[in-house]
Amino acid sequence: MFEKVFRLTDNNTTVRTEVMAGITTFMTMAYILAVNPSILSAAGMDPTAVLLATALASFIGTACMAFLANLPFALSAGMGLNAYLAYTVVLGYGVSWQVALLAVFVEGAVFIVLSLTNVREAIFNAIPLTLKKGVSVGIGLFIAFIGLQNAGLCVDSATLVTITSFTENFRTSGICALLALIGLFVIAALYIHKVKGAILFGIVITWALGMACQAAGIYTPDPEAGFYTLFPSLSITDFTKLGLTFGQCFKVDMGAVGLLNFIVIVFSFLFVDIFDTLGTLIGVATKADMLDGEGRLPRIRPALLSDAIATSAGAVLGTSTTTTFVESASGVAVGGRTGLTALVTGALFLASTLFAPVFTAIPSFATAPALIMVGFLMVGTVTEIRFDEEHLTEAIPAYLAIIAMPLFYSISEGISLGIISYVLLNLAAGKGRRVAPLMYVLAALFVLKYVFL
Repeated sequence: MFEKVFRLTDNNTTVRTEVMAGITTFMTMAYILAVNPSILSAAGMDPTAVLLATALASFIGTACMAFLANLPFALSAGMGLNAYLAYTVVLGYGVSWQVALLAVFVEGAVFIVLSLTNVREAIFNAIPLTLKKGVSVGIGLFIAFIGLQNAGLCVDSATLVTITSFTENFRTSGICALLALIGLFVIAALYIHKVKGAILFGIVITWALGMACQAAGIYTPDPEAGFYTLFPSLSITDFTKLGLTFGQCFKVDMGAVGLLNFIVIVFSFLFVDIFDTLGTLIGVATKADMLDGEGRLPRIRPALLSDAIATSAGAVLGTSTTTTFVESASGVAVGGRTGLTALVTGALFLASTLFAPVFTAIPSFATAPALIMVGFLMVGTVTEIRFDEEHLTEAIPAYLAIIAMPLFYSISEGISLGIISYVLLNLAAGKGRRVAPLMYVLAALFVLKYVFL
Protein backbone atom coordinates (compact mmCIF):
# COMPACT_ATOMS: atom_id res chain seq x y z
CA MET A 1 0.00 0.00 0.00
CA PHE A 2 2.76 2.45 0.96
CA GLU A 3 4.59 1.70 -2.28
CA LYS A 4 1.52 2.52 -4.36
CA VAL A 5 0.62 5.72 -2.50
CA PHE A 6 4.10 7.19 -1.91
CA ARG A 7 6.14 5.61 -4.76
CA LEU A 8 8.95 4.55 -2.45
CA THR A 9 10.98 2.67 -5.08
CA ASP A 10 10.90 5.61 -7.49
CA ASN A 11 12.33 7.79 -4.71
CA ASN A 12 15.02 5.26 -3.69
CA THR A 13 13.71 4.78 -0.15
CA THR A 14 12.06 2.16 2.06
CA VAL A 15 9.30 2.04 4.67
CA ARG A 16 11.85 1.66 7.48
CA THR A 17 13.84 4.69 6.29
CA GLU A 18 10.71 6.81 5.96
CA VAL A 19 9.44 5.84 9.42
CA MET A 20 12.78 6.68 11.03
CA ALA A 21 12.87 9.97 9.14
CA GLY A 22 9.35 10.81 10.34
CA ILE A 23 10.29 10.11 13.96
CA THR A 24 13.43 12.21 13.59
CA THR A 25 11.45 15.14 12.17
CA PHE A 26 8.96 14.97 15.03
CA MET A 27 11.70 14.88 17.65
CA THR A 28 13.36 17.96 16.20
CA MET A 29 10.17 20.04 15.97
CA ALA A 30 8.14 18.77 18.96
CA TYR A 31 9.36 21.79 20.88
CA ILE A 32 6.63 23.82 19.13
CA LEU A 33 4.12 22.06 21.38
CA ALA A 34 5.77 23.81 24.31
CA VAL A 35 6.72 27.07 22.59
CA ASN A 36 3.49 27.93 20.77
CA PRO A 37 1.25 27.87 23.88
CA SER A 38 3.84 30.04 25.61
CA ILE A 39 3.78 32.66 22.84
CA LEU A 40 0.04 32.70 22.15
CA SER A 41 -0.82 32.80 25.85
CA ALA A 42 0.65 36.32 25.73
CA ALA A 43 -2.35 37.16 23.55
CA GLY A 44 -4.73 35.83 26.21
CA MET A 45 -5.31 32.34 24.78
CA ASP A 46 -5.54 29.23 26.96
CA PRO A 47 -2.24 27.26 26.75
CA THR A 48 -3.85 23.80 26.78
CA ALA A 49 -6.32 24.78 24.08
CA VAL A 50 -3.49 26.19 21.97
CA LEU A 51 -1.45 23.00 22.38
CA LEU A 52 -4.35 20.78 21.31
CA ALA A 53 -5.12 23.07 18.37
CA THR A 54 -1.44 23.09 17.37
CA ALA A 55 -1.14 19.30 17.48
CA LEU A 56 -4.36 18.76 15.50
CA ALA A 57 -3.52 21.42 12.91
CA SER A 58 -0.06 19.89 12.57
CA PHE A 59 -1.62 16.49 11.88
CA ILE A 60 -4.05 17.89 9.30
CA GLY A 61 -1.44 19.96 7.48
CA THR A 62 1.20 17.24 7.51
CA ALA A 63 -1.28 14.63 6.27
CA CYS A 64 -2.20 16.96 3.40
CA MET A 65 1.48 17.39 2.56
CA ALA A 66 1.87 13.62 2.58
CA PHE A 67 -1.04 12.74 0.31
CA LEU A 68 -1.30 15.83 -1.93
CA ALA A 69 2.38 16.66 -2.51
CA ASN A 70 4.14 13.42 -1.48
CA LEU A 71 6.91 15.50 0.10
CA PRO A 72 8.70 14.74 3.40
CA PHE A 73 7.84 18.15 4.90
CA ALA A 74 6.00 18.54 8.20
CA LEU A 75 3.83 21.48 9.21
CA SER A 76 3.02 23.16 12.50
CA ALA A 77 2.36 26.62 13.91
CA GLY A 78 5.01 28.76 12.27
CA MET A 79 7.66 30.47 14.34
CA GLY A 80 7.58 34.18 13.56
CA LEU A 81 3.97 33.97 12.44
CA ASN A 82 2.82 33.12 15.96
CA ALA A 83 4.89 35.99 17.30
CA TYR A 84 3.35 38.31 14.70
CA LEU A 85 -0.16 37.34 15.81
CA ALA A 86 0.53 37.69 19.53
CA TYR A 87 2.87 40.67 19.72
CA THR A 88 2.03 42.72 16.62
CA VAL A 89 -1.65 42.12 15.87
CA VAL A 90 -3.10 41.48 19.34
CA LEU A 91 -0.78 43.43 21.64
CA GLY A 92 0.32 45.98 19.04
CA TYR A 93 -2.93 46.68 17.17
CA GLY A 94 -5.04 46.13 20.29
CA VAL A 95 -7.55 43.69 18.76
CA SER A 96 -8.76 40.42 20.30
CA TRP A 97 -7.17 37.08 19.50
CA GLN A 98 -10.53 35.96 18.08
CA VAL A 99 -10.30 38.69 15.44
CA ALA A 100 -6.71 37.72 14.73
CA LEU A 101 -7.72 34.08 14.20
CA LEU A 102 -10.56 35.12 11.88
CA ALA A 103 -8.03 37.11 9.84
CA VAL A 104 -5.82 33.99 9.69
CA PHE A 105 -8.82 31.92 8.51
CA VAL A 106 -9.73 34.43 5.79
CA GLU A 107 -6.21 34.75 4.46
CA GLY A 108 -5.88 30.96 4.54
CA ALA A 109 -9.04 30.68 2.43
CA VAL A 110 -7.64 33.24 -0.02
CA PHE A 111 -4.43 31.25 -0.25
CA ILE A 112 -6.36 28.06 -0.96
CA VAL A 113 -7.76 29.78 -4.05
CA LEU A 114 -4.36 31.23 -5.01
CA SER A 115 -2.68 27.85 -4.51
CA LEU A 116 -5.04 26.29 -7.05
CA THR A 117 -3.63 28.77 -9.55
CA ASN A 118 0.03 29.51 -10.21
CA VAL A 119 0.12 32.86 -8.35
CA ARG A 120 2.02 31.76 -5.23
CA GLU A 121 4.20 29.43 -7.29
CA ALA A 122 5.06 32.31 -9.62
CA ILE A 123 5.98 34.51 -6.64
CA PHE A 124 8.20 31.76 -5.24
CA ASN A 125 9.99 31.34 -8.55
CA ALA A 126 10.33 35.10 -9.19
CA ILE A 127 12.31 35.78 -6.01
CA PRO A 128 16.04 35.44 -6.81
CA LEU A 129 17.86 32.57 -5.13
CA THR A 130 20.26 34.86 -3.24
CA LEU A 131 17.36 36.81 -1.74
CA LYS A 132 15.68 33.51 -0.80
CA LYS A 133 18.79 32.57 1.13
CA GLY A 134 18.81 35.96 2.83
CA VAL A 135 15.20 35.45 3.88
CA SER A 136 16.10 32.11 5.44
CA VAL A 137 18.95 33.73 7.41
CA GLY A 138 16.77 36.66 8.52
CA ILE A 139 14.06 34.35 9.83
CA GLY A 140 16.72 32.53 11.81
CA LEU A 141 17.90 35.75 13.46
CA PHE A 142 14.32 36.80 14.20
CA ILE A 143 13.53 33.48 15.88
CA ALA A 144 16.78 33.66 17.88
CA PHE A 145 15.88 37.18 19.03
CA ILE A 146 12.51 35.93 20.31
CA GLY A 147 14.35 33.15 22.13
CA LEU A 148 16.70 35.62 23.83
CA GLN A 149 13.70 37.60 25.04
CA ASN A 150 11.77 34.54 26.23
CA ALA A 151 14.86 33.45 28.16
CA GLY A 152 15.00 36.79 29.93
CA LEU A 153 18.52 37.29 28.59
CA CYS A 154 17.58 40.24 26.38
CA VAL A 155 15.76 43.07 28.18
CA ASP A 156 14.76 46.68 27.59
CA SER A 157 17.31 49.41 28.26
CA ALA A 158 18.36 52.94 27.30
CA THR A 159 20.06 51.35 24.28
CA LEU A 160 16.77 49.62 23.34
CA VAL A 161 18.08 46.17 24.34
CA THR A 162 20.80 44.82 26.61
CA ILE A 163 21.75 41.69 28.53
CA THR A 164 19.94 41.08 31.80
CA SER A 165 21.47 41.45 35.25
CA PHE A 166 21.86 37.91 36.58
CA THR A 167 22.34 39.00 40.18
CA GLU A 168 19.23 41.17 40.33
CA ASN A 169 16.23 39.01 41.30
CA PHE A 170 18.48 35.97 41.05
CA ARG A 171 15.95 33.53 42.52
CA THR A 172 13.46 34.29 39.75
CA SER A 173 14.53 36.01 36.51
CA GLY A 174 18.27 35.67 37.17
CA ILE A 175 18.34 31.91 37.63
CA CYS A 176 15.94 31.45 34.70
CA ALA A 177 18.24 33.40 32.39
CA LEU A 178 21.23 31.41 33.63
CA LEU A 179 19.41 28.11 33.09
CA ALA A 180 18.52 29.22 29.57
CA LEU A 181 22.22 29.74 28.81
CA ILE A 182 23.04 26.32 30.24
CA GLY A 183 20.26 24.81 28.14
CA LEU A 184 21.66 26.43 25.01
CA PHE A 185 25.06 24.86 25.62
CA VAL A 186 23.41 21.49 26.32
CA ILE A 187 21.53 21.58 23.02
CA ALA A 188 24.64 22.70 21.14
CA ALA A 189 26.71 19.90 22.68
CA LEU A 190 24.09 17.28 21.83
CA TYR A 191 23.83 18.63 18.29
CA ILE A 192 27.61 18.53 17.86
CA HIS A 193 27.50 14.85 18.84
CA LYS A 194 24.69 14.33 16.28
CA VAL A 195 22.13 13.21 18.86
CA LYS A 196 18.75 12.83 17.16
CA GLY A 197 16.19 15.03 18.87
CA ALA A 198 18.91 17.21 20.41
CA ILE A 199 16.57 20.20 20.68
CA LEU A 200 13.81 18.24 22.42
CA PHE A 201 16.27 16.58 24.79
CA GLY A 202 17.80 19.97 25.56
CA ILE A 203 14.40 21.37 26.52
CA VAL A 204 13.74 18.45 28.86
CA ILE A 205 17.21 18.65 30.47
CA THR A 206 16.91 22.41 31.02
CA TRP A 207 13.47 21.95 32.55
CA ALA A 208 14.79 19.19 34.83
CA LEU A 209 17.61 21.47 36.00
CA GLY A 210 15.00 24.11 36.79
CA MET A 211 12.99 21.66 38.89
CA ALA A 212 16.18 20.68 40.72
CA CYS A 213 16.84 24.37 41.45
CA GLN A 214 13.32 24.77 42.79
CA ALA A 215 13.71 21.70 45.01
CA ALA A 216 17.00 23.11 46.34
CA GLY A 217 15.46 26.52 47.00
CA ILE A 218 17.57 28.30 44.37
CA TYR A 219 14.49 29.09 42.28
CA THR A 220 11.56 30.57 44.16
CA PRO A 221 8.12 30.67 42.47
CA ASP A 222 6.53 34.12 42.44
CA PRO A 223 3.15 33.90 40.64
CA GLU A 224 2.52 37.63 40.95
CA ALA A 225 5.71 38.32 39.00
CA GLY A 226 4.97 35.55 36.47
CA PHE A 227 7.26 32.85 37.89
CA TYR A 228 5.33 29.66 38.62
CA THR A 229 6.20 26.25 39.99
CA LEU A 230 8.24 24.20 37.53
CA PHE A 231 6.73 20.85 38.52
CA PRO A 232 4.00 19.60 36.15
CA SER A 233 0.67 18.27 37.32
CA LEU A 234 0.16 14.55 36.74
CA SER A 235 -3.32 14.99 35.29
CA ILE A 236 -4.71 13.68 32.03
CA THR A 237 -5.35 15.97 29.08
CA ASP A 238 -8.51 18.02 29.43
CA PHE A 239 -9.76 17.83 25.86
CA THR A 240 -12.71 20.07 26.71
CA LYS A 241 -10.21 22.96 26.81
CA LEU A 242 -10.20 22.89 23.01
CA GLY A 243 -13.66 24.43 23.19
CA LEU A 244 -12.06 27.64 24.46
CA THR A 245 -10.55 28.27 21.03
CA PHE A 246 -12.39 25.96 18.59
CA GLY A 247 -14.60 28.01 16.28
CA GLN A 248 -13.98 31.18 18.26
CA CYS A 249 -12.76 32.91 15.12
CA PHE A 250 -16.39 32.95 13.92
CA LYS A 251 -17.71 34.51 17.14
CA VAL A 252 -16.49 38.02 16.46
CA ASP A 253 -18.47 41.22 16.80
CA MET A 254 -17.53 42.87 13.53
CA GLY A 255 -19.30 46.04 14.61
CA ALA A 256 -16.84 46.46 17.44
CA VAL A 257 -13.87 45.80 15.16
CA GLY A 258 -14.97 47.76 12.15
CA LEU A 259 -14.95 46.32 8.64
CA LEU A 260 -12.21 48.64 7.42
CA ASN A 261 -9.97 47.82 10.37
CA PHE A 262 -10.56 44.11 9.81
CA ILE A 263 -9.67 44.39 6.12
CA VAL A 264 -6.43 46.12 7.12
CA ILE A 265 -5.65 43.26 9.54
CA VAL A 266 -6.43 40.64 6.89
CA PHE A 267 -4.18 42.39 4.38
CA SER A 268 -1.46 42.58 7.03
CA PHE A 269 -1.69 38.82 7.47
CA LEU A 270 -1.79 38.33 3.71
CA PHE A 271 1.46 40.21 3.26
CA VAL A 272 3.12 38.54 6.22
CA ASP A 273 1.88 35.02 5.53
CA ILE A 274 2.46 34.85 1.80
CA PHE A 275 6.10 35.84 2.19
CA ASP A 276 6.67 34.27 5.58
CA THR A 277 5.34 30.94 4.32
CA LEU A 278 7.34 31.20 1.12
CA GLY A 279 10.35 32.21 3.19
CA THR A 280 9.99 29.20 5.47
CA LEU A 281 9.43 26.90 2.50
CA ILE A 282 12.54 28.39 0.92
CA GLY A 283 14.43 27.73 4.15
CA VAL A 284 13.24 24.11 4.29
CA ALA A 285 13.95 23.37 0.64
CA THR A 286 17.34 25.10 0.79
CA LYS A 287 18.34 23.34 3.99
CA ALA A 288 17.22 20.00 2.53
CA ASP A 289 18.95 20.73 -0.81
CA MET A 290 15.72 20.11 -2.72
CA LEU A 291 15.75 23.19 -4.98
CA ASP A 292 16.73 22.66 -8.59
CA GLY A 293 19.42 24.61 -10.41
CA GLU A 294 17.07 27.55 -10.96
CA GLY A 295 16.01 27.70 -7.32
CA ARG A 296 12.63 26.06 -7.92
CA LEU A 297 10.94 23.39 -5.82
CA PRO A 298 9.29 20.45 -7.62
CA ARG A 299 5.63 19.88 -6.67
CA ILE A 300 5.46 23.28 -5.01
CA ARG A 301 1.78 23.85 -5.95
CA PRO A 302 0.32 20.97 -3.89
CA ALA A 303 2.78 21.86 -1.12
CA LEU A 304 1.42 25.42 -1.02
CA LEU A 305 -2.15 24.07 -1.13
CA SER A 306 -1.42 21.85 1.87
CA ASP A 307 0.01 24.85 3.67
CA ALA A 308 -3.09 26.93 2.92
CA ILE A 309 -5.52 24.22 4.04
CA ALA A 310 -3.59 23.80 7.29
CA THR A 311 -3.70 27.57 7.91
CA SER A 312 -7.50 27.78 7.72
CA ALA A 313 -7.98 24.55 9.66
CA GLY A 314 -5.60 25.75 12.37
CA ALA A 315 -7.44 29.05 12.71
CA VAL A 316 -10.72 27.20 13.27
CA LEU A 317 -9.07 24.94 15.86
CA GLY A 318 -7.41 27.88 17.60
CA THR A 319 -3.80 28.40 16.57
CA SER A 320 -1.77 30.80 14.46
CA THR A 321 -0.73 30.20 10.87
CA THR A 322 0.31 26.61 10.25
CA THR A 323 3.25 26.32 7.89
CA THR A 324 6.12 24.12 6.75
CA PHE A 325 8.90 23.72 9.32
CA VAL A 326 12.58 24.08 8.52
CA GLU A 327 13.24 21.17 10.90
CA SER A 328 11.76 18.94 8.22
CA ALA A 329 15.26 18.97 6.79
CA SER A 330 16.34 16.74 9.69
CA GLY A 331 14.13 13.95 8.39
CA VAL A 332 15.41 14.46 4.86
CA ALA A 333 18.96 14.26 6.20
CA VAL A 334 18.37 10.71 7.45
CA GLY A 335 16.81 9.56 4.18
CA GLY A 336 13.21 10.78 4.14
CA ARG A 337 12.13 11.40 0.57
CA THR A 338 8.34 10.93 0.37
CA GLY A 339 5.08 11.82 2.05
CA LEU A 340 5.34 8.75 4.27
CA THR A 341 7.90 10.64 6.33
CA ALA A 342 5.40 13.48 6.76
CA LEU A 343 2.57 11.07 7.61
CA VAL A 344 4.57 9.47 10.42
CA THR A 345 5.38 12.90 11.85
CA GLY A 346 1.71 13.90 11.68
CA ALA A 347 0.63 10.74 13.48
CA LEU A 348 3.07 11.49 16.30
CA PHE A 349 1.64 15.00 16.63
CA LEU A 350 -1.80 13.47 16.96
CA ALA A 351 -0.58 11.10 19.68
CA SER A 352 1.06 13.98 21.55
CA THR A 353 -2.34 15.40 22.49
CA LEU A 354 -2.46 12.78 25.26
CA PHE A 355 0.44 14.53 27.03
CA ALA A 356 -0.79 18.12 26.92
CA PRO A 357 -0.33 18.79 30.70
CA VAL A 358 3.37 17.98 30.41
CA PHE A 359 4.03 20.20 27.40
CA THR A 360 2.10 23.19 28.79
CA ALA A 361 4.06 23.03 32.05
CA ILE A 362 7.43 23.54 30.33
CA PRO A 363 8.70 27.04 31.26
CA SER A 364 9.76 29.58 28.65
CA PHE A 365 13.39 29.57 29.80
CA ALA A 366 13.53 25.87 28.82
CA THR A 367 12.07 26.42 25.34
CA ALA A 368 14.04 29.60 24.63
CA PRO A 369 17.34 27.74 23.93
CA ALA A 370 15.47 25.75 21.27
CA LEU A 371 14.55 28.96 19.46
CA ILE A 372 18.11 30.24 19.62
CA MET A 373 19.43 26.94 18.25
CA VAL A 374 16.87 26.86 15.43
CA GLY A 375 18.07 30.34 14.56
CA PHE A 376 21.62 29.00 14.29
CA LEU A 377 20.52 26.21 11.96
CA MET A 378 18.92 28.74 9.61
CA VAL A 379 21.67 31.37 9.78
CA GLY A 380 24.18 28.91 8.32
CA THR A 381 22.76 29.59 4.86
CA VAL A 382 24.53 32.98 4.89
CA THR A 383 27.73 31.24 3.77
CA GLU A 384 26.03 30.52 0.44
CA ILE A 385 25.52 34.23 -0.30
CA ARG A 386 28.22 35.78 -2.49
CA PHE A 387 29.30 39.23 -1.29
CA ASP A 388 31.86 40.01 -4.00
CA GLU A 389 31.52 43.10 -6.20
CA GLU A 390 30.02 41.15 -9.09
CA HIS A 391 27.00 40.15 -7.00
CA LEU A 392 26.36 43.31 -4.96
CA THR A 393 22.93 43.94 -6.51
CA GLU A 394 21.81 40.62 -5.01
CA ALA A 395 23.92 40.55 -1.85
CA ILE A 396 22.90 43.99 -0.54
CA PRO A 397 19.12 43.27 -0.73
CA ALA A 398 19.75 39.93 0.99
CA TYR A 399 21.69 41.76 3.71
CA LEU A 400 18.90 44.30 4.20
CA ALA A 401 16.35 41.49 4.51
CA ILE A 402 18.54 39.76 7.08
CA ILE A 403 19.03 42.73 9.40
CA ALA A 404 15.49 44.10 9.02
CA MET A 405 13.69 41.01 10.32
CA PRO A 406 15.07 40.98 13.88
CA LEU A 407 15.59 44.76 14.19
CA PHE A 408 12.11 45.66 12.92
CA TYR A 409 10.62 42.59 14.62
CA SER A 410 8.89 41.54 11.41
CA ILE A 411 9.59 38.91 8.76
CA SER A 412 7.42 40.66 6.19
CA GLU A 413 9.31 43.95 6.62
CA GLY A 414 12.56 42.17 5.87
CA ILE A 415 11.14 40.59 2.74
CA SER A 416 9.58 43.84 1.55
CA LEU A 417 12.81 45.80 2.00
CA GLY A 418 14.73 43.02 0.28
CA ILE A 419 12.42 43.03 -2.75
CA ILE A 420 12.21 46.83 -3.04
CA SER A 421 15.98 47.27 -2.74
CA TYR A 422 16.62 44.44 -5.22
CA VAL A 423 14.52 46.15 -7.89
CA LEU A 424 15.94 49.65 -7.23
CA LEU A 425 19.59 48.56 -7.09
CA ASN A 426 19.35 46.55 -10.28
CA LEU A 427 17.74 49.53 -12.02
CA ALA A 428 20.48 51.82 -10.69
CA ALA A 429 23.14 49.39 -11.93
CA GLY A 430 21.59 49.19 -15.40
CA LYS A 431 20.52 45.58 -14.85
CA GLY A 432 16.77 46.15 -14.92
CA ARG A 433 16.24 43.56 -17.66
CA ARG A 434 17.44 40.76 -15.43
CA VAL A 435 14.68 41.47 -12.89
CA ALA A 436 11.60 39.28 -13.29
CA PRO A 437 8.48 41.33 -14.20
CA LEU A 438 6.66 40.00 -11.14
CA MET A 439 9.38 41.47 -8.90
CA TYR A 440 8.44 44.96 -10.16
CA VAL A 441 4.82 44.25 -9.26
CA LEU A 442 5.77 43.01 -5.80
CA ALA A 443 8.00 46.02 -5.17
CA ALA A 444 5.18 48.38 -6.16
CA LEU A 445 2.73 46.55 -3.88
CA PHE A 446 5.11 46.81 -0.94
CA VAL A 447 5.57 50.54 -1.54
CA LEU A 448 1.77 50.94 -1.60
CA LYS A 449 1.59 48.98 1.64
CA TYR A 450 3.83 51.51 3.35
CA VAL A 451 1.74 54.36 1.94
CA PHE A 452 -1.74 53.05 2.77
CA LEU A 453 -1.24 50.47 5.56
